Amino acid sequence: MVTSYPLPEGFTELEVFGIGTALLVEALLGFCLNGLTIISFHKIKELRTPSNFLVLSVALADCGICINAFIAAFSSFLRYWPYGSDGCQIHGFQGFVTALASISSSAAVAWDRYHHYCTRSKIQWSTAITMVIFVWVFSAFWSVMPLLGWGEYDYEPLRTCCTLDYTKGDRNFVTFLFVMAIFNFVIPIFIMLTAYQSIEQKFKKSGQFKFNTSLPVKTLVICWGPYSLLCFYAAVENVTFISPKLRMIPAIIAKTVPTVNAFVYALGNENYRGGIWQFLTGQKIEKAEVDNKTK
Repeated sequence: MVTSYPLPEGFTELEVFGIGTALLVEALLGFCLNGLTIISFHKIKELRTPSNFLVLSVALADCGICINAFIAAFSSFLRYWPYGSDGCQIHGFQGFVTALASISSSAAVAWDRYHHYCTRSKIQWSTAITMVIFVWVFSAFWSVMPLLGWGEYDYEPLRTCCTLDYTKGDRNFVTFLFVMAIFNFVIPIFIMLTAYQSIEQKFKKSGQFKFNTSLPVKTLVICWGPYSLLCFYAAVENVTFISPKLRMIPAIIAKTVPTVNAFVYALGNENYRGGIWQFLTGQKIEKAEVDNKTK
């Protein structure tokens, strides 16, 4: 006999189903696109370069976000969180570490592009591997802090997934949020802004625009901005006065990151796109310059 669980407070049957469906579509689409990016890197020799290794790091992080979204979608269809409090902590940690790694990996790609186009220096394998290891260890460090008591993971308003608890708005949350945000959001955005602005100036001088330099930063701000604003608002005001359904919107927007990043960093990359086409069709492409050309 199938047990029918009550609807989460503040949500209708249609809203719960709609959120679950949105999360499922985001998870499946993002996982397929980023999975294709990862498999193509493994299968196509021409794609296995230090620069594309940084793109691979973005794809791996985004696949992790998709797995997190898939679990949240499954729980939404059940109307409750079936994995207990320990499962909530694991889910929160997994979602947080992959989100931070995705943001930092995007900044690493920007740093590499700056050197490629502005200093004409190519990144070496040792540097790329070191950067990726640092990104993931650094992300894991900040993600484990709530498990140790600085910050806290708890249920989202729908209570079918878990994330950083911003509802208390106490000193513990505020101190963690501001310090974490500086290192994992403000600094990566600063790196991306300065890198792409320098690249744009270089393009203007040469008259050759290889890719849209504003797109990566816009993508990060649009996808992560609403969730960041919600967390910062919770640091100064009682966020529980905002309806649960409105508080779920930033989380749903953030889960679009894997799909958008796949188009920005892999499918939008001329070299990488050609490698994916070769993997899918077996048709070898014309040899292109190995760089991160995003159109």
